[in-house]
Amino acid sequence: MSEAKDGELRALQAALAAEHAAVYGYGVVGGRVGDRRRAEARAAYDAHRARRDGLVREIKDLGGRPLAASAGYALPFPVPDAAAAVRLAAELEDRVAGVYSDLVRAAGGPRRSLAAEALREAAVRAVRWRGESVAFPGLVERAGTAPPRAAPTA
Repeated sequence: MSEAKDGELRALQAALAAEHAAVYGYGVVGGRVGDRRRAEARAAYDAHRARRDGLVREIKDLGGRPLAASAGYALPFPVPDAAAAVRLAAELEDRVAGVYSDLVRAAGGPRRSLAAEALREAAVRAVRWRGESVAFPGLVERAGTAPPRAAPTA
């Protein structure tokens, strides 16, 4: 496999791992978020499942073996209530945006377009959950700064 394809496959696998984690995380979000935002959590859960399934196909198309989901994932902080669930949803979207920004860089052609679309979707969902945006979605972790945190509404 060429170095470029190997890098693209690694980036696809990282995106798949992030989508597995997001699907798990939205299970927690859906169980804790208030009734007013439950439909939003369900829509995000469904979107991440669809992206996950698409990444499995892309990895197979490149001759790779898709990473399996873990049985469970460590959450970045406790999620005892609706406000924490909203913060978790924004964090999940930030993390997904980060791996898709890597995939945009590693991929070409149609895969790059799909990665850019996934990055945009994650950034928009993060803004909806957080109530405000960041300057460069997907690049926050690389800048060494955390996005500003608004007081979430449940």
